[in-house]
Formats: sequence, structure tokens, C-alpha cells
Amino acid sequence: MSIYKVIVPICLISLFAIADSRAAGKESLEEKARRIHADAIVIDTHSDTTLRMLRPGWNFMERHDYGHMDYPRIREGGLDAVFLAIYMGKQKNEEPGIAVRKAAIQFDKIHSLVENNSNKLELALTAADVKRIAASGRLAMLIGVEGGHIIDNDLAVLRSYYRSGARYMTLTHTFHHDWADSSGWGEPLDEGIGGLSDFGRDVVREMNRLGMIVDVSHVSDDTFHNTLEFSSVPIMASHSACRAICNSPRNLTDDMLRALAARGGVVQIVFYAGYIEDGFHQKMMQARRMRKNREEEIRKNYASDPARMEEALAALRREKLVDLPPLSLLVDHIEHVIEVAGPDHVGLGGDWDGVSFTCQGVEDCSGLGKITLELLRRGHGEETVKKVLGGNLLRLMEAVEKRAQELQEQN
Repeated sequence: MSIYKVIVPICLISLFAIADSRAAGKESLEEKARRIHADAIVIDTHSDTTLRMLRPGWNFMERHDYGHMDYPRIREGGLDAVFLAIYMGKQKNEEPGIAVRKAAIQFDKIHSLVENNSNKLELALTAADVKRIAASGRLAMLIGVEGGHIIDNDLAVLRSYYRSGARYMTLTHTFHHDWADSSGWGEPLDEGIGGLSDFGRDVVREMNRLGMIVDVSHVSDDTFHNTLEFSSVPIMASHSACRAICNSPRNLTDDMLRALAARGGVVQIVFYAGYIEDGFHQKMMQARRMRKNREEEIRKNYASDPARMEEALAALRREKLVDLPPLSLLVDHIEHVIEVAGPDHVGLGGDWDGVSFTCQGVEDCSGLGKITLELLRRGHGEETVKKVLGGNLLRLMEAVEKRAQELQEQN
């Protein structure tokens, strides 16, 4: 157990206020949630905060009043380990190798951050590292590559990313690329190649050999099933949710959840409101259109008074754009996976700083303890809750590492 987590973060103390039941010698539900959250190894498998680290002057170690994640809020949320994503969008065809160069900069930012704050952070490469680092009271930093396009169709690049610390790769992002099809963002995509190409299957096999988790968030249904077929180890969806609750192609159907679980995989539930609440994306787009219209009216009405125009625009920007889904709906997705696939196959993958809207109570990563409390309120036991918080992901990592060792010894 982390020494740091024995001294419970102030925000969790305030969240799980000690009830009068302590005087009677009983542990209240809030106290139990606080204890379990502090004792568990809490892992989040997807953060895009790496992109904030590229901004001049932005400091991961300082608290910010915007965005979702930084070191102080990580500690307030009781996180022990987080995967930072290496990500960039689709690169122009006339720029060969640009994705690899951009990835190198992001890897360097993460490594420099860890090296410069070694008293608080350490790079984790294995499940054993995560456990050891958490026990030491430091934060375990892990790396994932978000989008197979970033390897530039080269297995040598994939291997170099693994040597740089990447321990998972998401096969696609929101677009098809040369060797794998994507689920898209929301609108239907043009027809792809029908899943994984022959080279895509080679990528999956090489990831298995290296010990890099294969991540199927963002992939098409065909790519998902191809990956299950060709991977010799359990796979992960690092930041997805349940299509039965929110009908998005980014989410997994019940059949996909069962197939993932049958192979020992894990789906890490994303916190993005658009994948949690059915219809949220449409509601958000309508709200943005209405705000744009109001902005145009303000500019027209105060065209002769720039000061009043800026004051009115500032007031408009401060208004809440749209109501966020309740925390209970987010936990519904976790509970749905437990019911359909079992308690060994679900975890947390917030997509911090990669989305505009999360859910109520987890507007940033400092609110993670509320999920523990809600799961307990619904009657889930301590063992199940700890699996959700990080135990399932550690088990997956260990299975991938063991299989990689076997494959390497065969060669």
C-alpha cells in the first residue's frame, strides 16, 4: 500500500466525511469507500495531457483551474498510475515521417518530466513496476500510443516505441489508415479495407511478441473481431463504453464485451459524455449552434461599443453550455460490463484532456473517489471495486508480459 495513500488526500477526506457512526464503532459507507480507494492501486489507461505538456509554460506538477489532469489533482483523486498518450491527428501525405518525429518529441517530454521529478514520478514498464512504484508513494507514469498511423507502416518504429516505454498501442484513431479500419468519431466513414490488412495482423503479432497491449478503442467492429482472432493474448479497450447504453460506434456491443471477456480482455470505461449519454453529441452540437448565434447577435448589437461587446461575450463564455450526464450514468456503464462480461473485465480510462465534456462529479480526475462510493452504494463488494479501480488492468498486463516472454523464448 502506498505510504502517500495512507495519508489520504484532503479532497477525499472532504468527499468521504466521517459520519457519526464512527462514535458507535461502525464503518460508514463513506469511510469504507475512502479506505478502499486509498488501499487499491488506482489506474487510468488514457490521458491526453501529454498535449498540454507541449505548451510553453504549462507545468504538469502545478495545479490548474482548467483541463482535467495535473499532478495535484491526480493525487486528490487517489490515482496511482496513469497512461499518457502519444497522439497526433492524421498527417499529410506529403510529410513522410512527420508522425514519428512528433512522437519522439512527446516521448521526450514524458521522459524529461519523470527525470526532473524523480522524487514523485517514475516510469513504469511492467505490472510489477506499477505495484512497486505505488507502494513507494510515487506516481507510476506509463505510456500508450494512440493511433497505429503513428508507426508510419514500419514495425521497426513500433519496436522503437516499445523501447521508449510504450506499453500499449491503439490500432486506429478516428480515421481509417493503411492497415486498419476505424469506428470513426460519430458520422459514418467511407468504406475501409474491411478490418485488418495482412500488415495489420503482423502488427498485432509483433505487439504480442514485444509485450505491448493491443488496444481496440476507436477501431471498427471488423477490426475488433480480426484483432481478437489474431492476438494470442488478451486485448484492451483503453477508453470505450457500452453501446447498449449509448449507441455510438465507438462503444462495444454486448457481444463484443462477451468476446473480449472470453479472451481475458478488459474494457476501460471512458468518461466522455458523448459516449456515456445517448444523444449527448446532438445536444452539444445544438447548444454550440445556439451559442454561435447569440455571439453573432452580440457582435451586431454592440458593433459601436467594443468594451460592452467584450463584456457581453465574456459573460456568454462563462455560461454553462450543456448539462453533463450524471455520475450514476457513468457507473451504469461500469455495472453493465460487470453484468454482461463479469467483474474481471472492466476498469477506468477517462480520456482526460482529450475531450470537452465528462460527467458530473468527475469534471476532472480529482473526483475519482466518487466512483468508488457509488459502486459501494450499489452493493458491489470490496474485491470487485478494487478490480475495477486497477486490479483487472494489472492482471491484463501480467498476462501480456508472460506471453511475450514465452514467445521470445521460443525464438
